[in-house]
Amino acid sequence: MYALMAGQEVCLLPEGGTPAPARLDEAERQRPRWVWADTRESYPPLVAAGRRVSRCHDITLTESLLLAHDGRYGEARSAEAAHARLHGLPVPDDADGPAARQDTLFEPERLRLGPAELAEVLHDQLRRIEALPEPGRFRLLVAAESAGALAAAEMARDGMPWRRDIHDALLTGLLGPRPVHGMRPAKLQALADEVTAAFGHQVNPDSVQQLVKAFKGAGLAIRSTRSEEIRQLDHPAVRPLLAYKELARLYSFHGWVWADQWVREGRFRPEYVVGGVVSGRWATSGGGALQIPKVMRKVVVADDGWTLIVADAAQLEPRVLAAMAGDVGLAGAAGEIDLYSALATSFGGQREQAKLAMLSAMYGGTSGDAPKLLAVMRQRFPDAYRFVEDAAKAGEDGKIVRSWLGRTSPPPSPRWRELVAGPDGNRAARDRGRFTRNFVVQATAAEWALAMLAVLRGRLPEPARLVFFQHDEVMVHCPLDLAEPVRAAVTAAAAEASRLLFGGTPVRFPMEAVAVSCYADAK
Repeated sequence: MYALMAGQEVCLLPEGGTPAPARLDEAERQRPRWVWADTRESYPPLVAAGRRVSRCHDITLTESLLLAHDGRYGEARSAEAAHARLHGLPVPDDADGPAARQDTLFEPERLRLGPAELAEVLHDQLRRIEALPEPGRFRLLVAAESAGALAAAEMARDGMPWRRDIHDALLTGLLGPRPVHGMRPAKLQALADEVTAAFGHQVNPDSVQQLVKAFKGAGLAIRSTRSEEIRQLDHPAVRPLLAYKELARLYSFHGWVWADQWVREGRFRPEYVVGGVVSGRWATSGGGALQIPKVMRKVVVADDGWTLIVADAAQLEPRVLAAMAGDVGLAGAAGEIDLYSALATSFGGQREQAKLAMLSAMYGGTSGDAPKLLAVMRQRFPDAYRFVEDAAKAGEDGKIVRSWLGRTSPPPSPRWRELVAGPDGNRAARDRGRFTRNFVVQATAAEWALAMLAVLRGRLPEPARLVFFQHDEVMVHCPLDLAEPVRAAVTAAAAEASRLLFGGTPVRFPMEAVAVSCYADAK
């Protein structure tokens, strides 16, 4: 079924439906915007069949953004829920994802929306967007979020190059040979034995209760077993315990069992969750793609005759703040490659002081030299300082704040309102103020990065593939002879994302792209 959306041809797909390859190929020549209930369900079968679309409108992601804008966090966001609300019907609960949406033997068959019902929901969403104070910005947010869903599905299919032989050798060197099921690797066990010997009795280093009790028996009271707290103690168990915790985390989250589950045919294939964090940053529902430890980057190696193009945006959040606030002085500094060096003259020529001042302004830092540096910030860059202070004040007052394109912070919880009314009210208010202070910057930075990703996805020459995206970093896997065109595409995508969000801002958003054979060589 075809329809029109903002003057563009649109292809409406029934829920759970996929177009025939011939129809898709024919339609894609017109570059339509495909409309479907959930990209996670409709798009992977197309990608698996070797078909990709240029644009889409994701009903579920859009509904989530619109509900949040109305302060209705937590309400069901699926296409079925949106249709039910539109007609005053009982609203079904959301499923957690495509796998959870499969019918089971004991559950009633799930109602699926056809093209006519989807068209109703689409037009209602477009009506609600047009009624917003900044509909143009919100349309860009919806387009970027939907494009991100396409990229996420493609990256899950294409996967990041991952050498199992290098991975195995790395794990063996750090942990010892792969153990049998239920046993610790040799080096982990040796460290566990050292911990036990240091306490003089059997202690399981994986047990919080046993560790707290053991340290208490040694006259050392601890509130948690976090490494930061353990590191402050003076006890012979500290060294082996810290070493154990570091290796145990690697073994649990990126060990052999992890690779068995997530690495197939030489590719790491995680499941990304678009907008999985309230700020708009992505999350993963498995695989830990956004938490790859530095030591594991050695395992990410380009195929023979191919290369990895790795790029990240330099000092993205302070540049976003400069553009949003329209602060002339900060925008001037943000016109340089190294923003902190450009700011250093305002802080006695010390780059680290300039960096600390910016981070304190954005994150609400108050310890150490922060108050003195913030006074300089307030004097030299008043518009930027006022921008984040206003966001913090709104949070402290229990109000919501929005990103540049209209992503909305969660409203305060009933529990927060109870705390604010109690003896610790000032502390609770300040905590929320720190959150909203950073939300307006971090959420807008996430929007810039998502817009950059969407533009880059459309500019990549075949057969180059996006294989990784994390906050403000991208990785492209491409043939060696396409390295320069891909690097140029990254630069162009960063510039286009800046124009889309901020127009003719003097703020620069540099994004240096390097070509490497191994991910570890990019840092």
